[in-house]
Amino acid sequence: MPVESHPFQAEVVQLLDLMIHSLYSNRDVFLRELISNASDAIDRRRFAGLTDSSLQGDSEPLITLHLDAEKRVLAVEDTGIGMTREEVTQNLGTLAHSGSAEFLAALEASRKQGEAAPGLIGQFGVGFYASFMVASRVSVVTRKAGEEEGTLWESAGDGQFTVTEVAREEPGTTVTLALREVEGEDELADYTNEWLLRSIVKRYSDFVAYPIQLRKADADPAETPEALNSMKAIWTRPDDEVEEEERKEFYKHVSHDWNDPLLHVSTRIEGNFEARALLFVPSVAPHDLYHHENAHRGIQLYVKRVFIMDECRELMPEYLRFVRGVVEAEDLSLNVSREILQQDAQIKVIRKHLVRKILEALVDLRKRDAEAYRAFWEQFGPVIKEGLLDVGEKRERIYELMLCASTQHESQPASLDEVVERMTEGQEVLYYLAAESLEVARRSPHLEAFRERGVEVVLFADPVDEVWLQRGPPDFEGKSWRSVGEGEIDLAEGDDKQQAEAEREEQAADYGTLLKALRAALQEQVSEVRLSSRLRDSAACLVREEGELSPQMAQILRQAGREVPETKPILEVNAGHALLAKLKERVAAEPGDDRIAEYAELLFAQALLSEGGRLPDPAAFSRRLGELMERAL
Repeated sequence: MPVESHPFQAEVVQLLDLMIHSLYSNRDVFLRELISNASDAIDRRRFAGLTDSSLQGDSEPLITLHLDAEKRVLAVEDTGIGMTREEVTQNLGTLAHSGSAEFLAALEASRKQGEAAPGLIGQFGVGFYASFMVASRVSVVTRKAGEEEGTLWESAGDGQFTVTEVAREEPGTTVTLALREVEGEDELADYTNEWLLRSIVKRYSDFVAYPIQLRKADADPAETPEALNSMKAIWTRPDDEVEEEERKEFYKHVSHDWNDPLLHVSTRIEGNFEARALLFVPSVAPHDLYHHENAHRGIQLYVKRVFIMDECRELMPEYLRFVRGVVEAEDLSLNVSREILQQDAQIKVIRKHLVRKILEALVDLRKRDAEAYRAFWEQFGPVIKEGLLDVGEKRERIYELMLCASTQHESQPASLDEVVERMTEGQEVLYYLAAESLEVARRSPHLEAFRERGVEVVLFADPVDEVWLQRGPPDFEGKSWRSVGEGEIDLAEGDDKQQAEAEREEQAADYGTLLKALRAALQEQVSEVRLSSRLRDSAACLVREEGELSPQMAQILRQAGREVPETKPILEVNAGHALLAKLKERVAAEPGDDRIAEYAELLFAQALLSEGGRLPDPAAFSRRLGELMERAL
């Protein structure tokens, strides 16, 4: 078969340019990435061999570094699953996942900063391309287990690559690097140095489960080199015997994230069965965090040291999908399938245990290091709140993790515990307001009476908030949730309450004619016009009946293709506002004045805009506003 030449995908071209021309503070990680890929390939071959013994072959699981210092060539060879010609073209020529747009954005941001962010490589699963940081040319010879022919892939990182058929005796992959010369101010380490390679393997890949050997070109081929790594399963060792640096490198190995983890959880289950786990919470959110179906799930499952699967979704709920790590169970079948896992009682117990441990660790972080936890919550908070949608979860535990903006703490979010502690005596309700952004929420007229009386209101602005709040969330510490934008609100108590009710009755009679005129003018837009007990400074606001969908929730449902029942809001007006007083006088003086309808439309539009809504007819609003300004001048 002839040699085929292919262009790289645009994202890969930009990545290669970044690799070749940008200065990384630590280029040693190219070897870690290649070894990690080799380890993954061996994992996959062993797993495939559980159901098809012909794929196992006679070769032992092994990763070999071949070094020819004189020719400046370094190769990484594995006895893993290998790739077909099609897989080579796809995997080594494109970023074959849904994150390409995010990758380009992150890449552009790193360029503007003047330095390539190392986390880009691990986060986007493109560690192979790190080879071009140290190599002028890269070739890959691979053969898929179960296939007869091999494939040769070659590139100089110049925007294209070639693919052709070659012979290869055994399944597996060999990545060969033609190392760049060490010269000038490039500060490129000499990767032909045997002791440098040994130290890199020891630092980054000591825990890899398969032996990593180093073979030099001038060595006796009859000799079997010693393993450079200890191959100790880090999750089986007592936590206090594992160095922090060792743990960080293990995290980077299993997660392909170049950033240090935020925290780790080491735990074991003993009793009717045994299981161990070493889990990590990332410090930086993965790029695909919100791609629910395509998001990478980072829990690897082992049974008796045998790799079973890379993304075990059954071990962690959706709202903790960012957790990475390894779980090893002693008593599961090696032939376990995803269908079996979904029903397996052991898996359910393990999952429950792991979720509890992760949540406990996060609560501990919140109490121990408020600044670090705030940074975590900014990135992962919306995902964690997805757990409030699952009635099967103990949602009260998620409340313990929540940080919320509020009318009392606008600069820094507060925990729900702190909000409850600040409540006035006898307050039984957690008041909240959900809006499309915190800025819209903070400016909302619905908050005016609450601010006047010093009653704290929790502010929400993530799309998921609308959903879990609409579903009737469980109480928090005996306090029920209530939206400040629903129903009648009356914060007065005791004698003040009686006086307020008397004043409202008097105002209702005084403003009756105006309210009737406003209702008539707005009968298509609103279900009711009434005097407000919420407003202090604003002329009007829109509210809804208790239990009705919020405008934001209705929009979410429409975008999801769901039918949404048509409802009309209630327009509340402020009897203490000068504008309403003048409108009342005009209606009394000129009951048939056509301009009352125009003022009503402007009032409605003003109320709609104040809650972040969108005008149904912006042109008409602009025209009315212009005419009003013209008359006023």
